[in-house]
Parts: sequence; C-alpha cells; structure tokens
Amino acid sequence: MTGTNGASKDRSRSPKKVDPTKLTEADLADGFSASEIFGSKTTMSGYTYDDLICLPGHINFGVHDVLLGSRFTKKIALKTPIVSSPMDTVTESNMAIAMALEGGIGVIHTNLPVETQAAEVARVKKYKAGFILEPRCVPPTMTVEELDKLKSTVGFTGFPVTENGQMGAKLLGLVTKRDTDFVQDVNPMTDRKTRLSEIMTPTANLVTLFEGCDLLEANDVLQKSKKGKLPIVTRGGLLVALVARTDIKKNVDFPNATKHPLNKELLVAAAIGTRPADRDRVKALVAAGVDAVVIDSSQGDSVFQHEMVKWIKSNFPDLQVVAGNVVTKKQAKNLIECGADALRVGMGIGSICTTQEVCACGRAQASAVYNVAKLARQYGVPILADGGISSPGHIVKALSLGAGAAMCGSLLAGTSETPGEYFYSEDGKRLKRYRGMGSIDAMKKGSDDRYFGTAAVIKVAQGVSGTVQDKGSIHKYIPYLTQGLKHGMQDIGAQSVDQLQSMLQEGQLRFELRSAAAQREGGVHGLHSFERKLFDS
Repeated sequence: MTGTNGASKDRSRSPKKVDPTKLTEADLADGFSASEIFGSKTTMSGYTYDDLICLPGHINFGVHDVLLGSRFTKKIALKTPIVSSPMDTVTESNMAIAMALEGGIGVIHTNLPVETQAAEVARVKKYKAGFILEPRCVPPTMTVEELDKLKSTVGFTGFPVTENGQMGAKLLGLVTKRDTDFVQDVNPMTDRKTRLSEIMTPTANLVTLFEGCDLLEANDVLQKSKKGKLPIVTRGGLLVALVARTDIKKNVDFPNATKHPLNKELLVAAAIGTRPADRDRVKALVAAGVDAVVIDSSQGDSVFQHEMVKWIKSNFPDLQVVAGNVVTKKQAKNLIECGADALRVGMGIGSICTTQEVCACGRAQASAVYNVAKLARQYGVPILADGGISSPGHIVKALSLGAGAAMCGSLLAGTSETPGEYFYSEDGKRLKRYRGMGSIDAMKKGSDDRYFGTAAVIKVAQGVSGTVQDKGSIHKYIPYLTQGLKHGMQDIGAQSVDQLQSMLQEGQLRFELRSAAAQREGGVHGLHSFERKLFDS
C-alpha cells in the first residue's frame, strides 16, 4: 500500500499536459509590462535605461515604414524626436538651425546676454536654406600659416576676405584651397608667411550677387559659373551672405524640417531662468520670434518657477512653455496646473552631472520618465526625457516609457555645429570642449541661477568639464541616430511612436530587467580589441 500511495503521489506531481492550440495571450506573454515593473509601491529599486531591455515583437512592415513623428510641446510637433540641450557647449544658432532642418529642435542656452541670445534666435528665424548668413571671414593681413591653423579648427577651406575680417564689412576677395595650394613650400620659413592679400582671388574676378536674390537664382549662377562659392553683397560691396555649392546640394530638400506651417520659418526654442530679470529676457526672445521657452532649472518645482510659468502664460498665451526639471508625479502636477505646455524630466543623470552625488537628490531616469509621463499623459502634456542618453537605443527606451522626445547633450556634443573650436589631443584625436551647466566654469558664465546659487558666496559644483571627440556634422549624425531608432522600433513591432506608446499603455510592450552579467553580454565582449565605427559617412 505504501508503494501504491507513493506512486500515486509521483503521478500527481507530473507536469500537466497543455494543448498548444489553446494557449492564451497571457500564456505567451514573456517579460513584464511597464506597469508591473514600475507600478508597484513595493518596488525597492529605481531603474535606469541600461537596467531594462525591450522584448521583440512581430514585424510586418519595413524599416522605411517607421514614423518617428512625436511632440515637443502641446502645439509643436517634431518629425525627429530629438532636442538639443540648452548647454553653452551644445546649442547656439548653428545647432538650432541644423536640428530644425533635420526634424528636431534646438534650445539656445541662456549663458548669454539678453541681446545676444535674442540675436541667436533671430538668426534661426531668418535662416534661408542654402544661405550662410554669418560665414567665417578673414582679414587680408592674415598669413597662409595662420590660415592653415584656422582651417584645422573649423573644418572647411574657403573664406571671404573682408577689410576687417568681419561679416558686414567690404568684401575684398575670396581665398580657397586652390589659392593656398599655389603657395609653394620651397622655403616654408617665408612662403607660409605670405599674406592672403597676395594670393586671394580679388573681388573684381569674383562672381557675386546682390542681396535680395533667392536660392534658385544663386544656384543657377553657381552652375553657370562653375564656382564653388558665391558671395552675396550690398550695392556698396558689403558682404551679407555666402552661398556654397556643397551647401546647396545638401540643403535642397529637408522634408522633415521643423517649420512654421504658414511662413515656413524654422522653429526654435530658448532657455530662460526664473529671476525677475528673466521676464525682460522673455520679452526680447518673443520679439525675436522664439517659438518656445524652456525654463532652465535643476529642480523645477519651486515657487519661482510656478510664478514664471503663470506670468508667461498670462502675458504670452501663445508662447509654448517647457517647465522642469522634475522626476516625480507631484512635481509634474504642480507645474502642469501652472500652465506648462511640456515637462523636462531628469535630475542628476547627465554624463557630466554630479547632482545626485553632491546633493543626494534625484531619481533613476527610466523610473522618472515612466512615472512622470504616465501622469502628464492624463493632461495631454508631452514630456522630454532629459539626460542619460548615450545611444539610439536609449532614445528608443525613452520613447517606450512615454517620452515625446529625448533631450540630448553629450550625444550631440562634439559635432561641427556646436559652439567652440576643435583642437587636437596629444595622441592626435580631434576634440571639442564639453561641460555641464552645473560645472564651476559654466556657473561663472551665469548658469548658477538654474541651481539657485546666484547669490551664494561659495559655488557648489553639480557638474564637470571635459572634452568629447569630433562626431562630424549633425547632417550626417542625426540620420544615423534616426535610422537606429527605426530599427529599434521595427524590432519591437511598433510602426510609429503613437503605436509604441499605445502598446506601452495596453501592456503589449514587454520589458525584462537585466542583471550586470546580462548588460555585459549585451555589449561588445570577447574581443582582444575592436574599433567602434558608428556609421559609414
């Protein structure tokens, strides 16, 4: 009897047979929904992007069918969900123009005098595709040796020569690589000391157009003259713009450009602070044509920001206001109720930010994005995932957790459109400077306001300064990022950002948490050495 009972017990423990034709969606659901990962009050951990991996779905469309359209604010849509951060080593007018042309938007930093920041905004609004409105000019007294050094820092080889080396002065000629190539190095000690006035192509031998011409006319003149550059001058001979054949080729068509639907001007945002004087800054920016302002604060849920948002929406109701930074639902609710049109989410997670280390305050970014987006969605307010983005995969994860767009600093730093000049390291690498707005260097320029430290005798750094390697032009780099986004969304099985976020809300989008070993496995490993090339340029 004992043996019989024992056998009976063994049979009762044998696995139950399952009819595979009767498996439900729940039976087939691997991983966890976002609500299961982030929604439990008993969850003991905050999660970063690298802690998560999106599980693949079913593909029934091509990568070229993926649509990246999303929202920057309630009223501003983007075809590329990438925003350049308002950092003084990332976004001024050149970056803002390039970002808008590529379908994103740039936020011009606030470490500038009011008049200068407004002028940067106006330059974006006045931009016409193909026209270089502020070409780098050189004086006739510059030597070939000095020009060689300049060329190594700016990345191009042709320069207008003006009386004082400034834009808006009388055009004297043009110096190109063809001109400098004829300076023989028989005696380098003397030949490279030759002044540009001796080798430039003088104005009398140049093909020029008068201001007021359009791009089609400029393109026609370039084609007929077979020239590479076309100066645009006033009737008095003052240089007002330059048209380059290479720029016309790449600027002919930007189908994703972020433009005003009526006047076709590029859209641009600018950062402001929360001081009383920043109200005058807002007025100047509005007069310059700014489309949105981003209130730049490391901790956005303050009475100062509440008052600023209310004042802006009361005086400029059509101006879009991005408030923040926030990382909790309560912070978000407070700013939304003040009238914010979008929220900036992230605290202490940027690559050059030390807020969490210094102030012991902040939140892991994946947790912050999911929770704030869930609350903001109920009000129809988009959020920007600000910080912690170091790859296209991180942008995919930010969108998967509910963000309308990713705000990027270090990811875009080092591109040719960022402020500053290139220099070379001892090992020959081409670099640019990059610093956090909480670094002592940036604070000395004025960014201490975003950390409520304007009146502080001792400045407490919440960021660092460093260097980043040359990434080339935004016009090559953004297509690499967007192609990575499309591949990621295709693997997930989402054909658009809207569908991706519907899958998130309905629990169809599945995630898995990754151990440290899984993270190592998911990266490059097992090689003696390797070269990382991001894209084929």
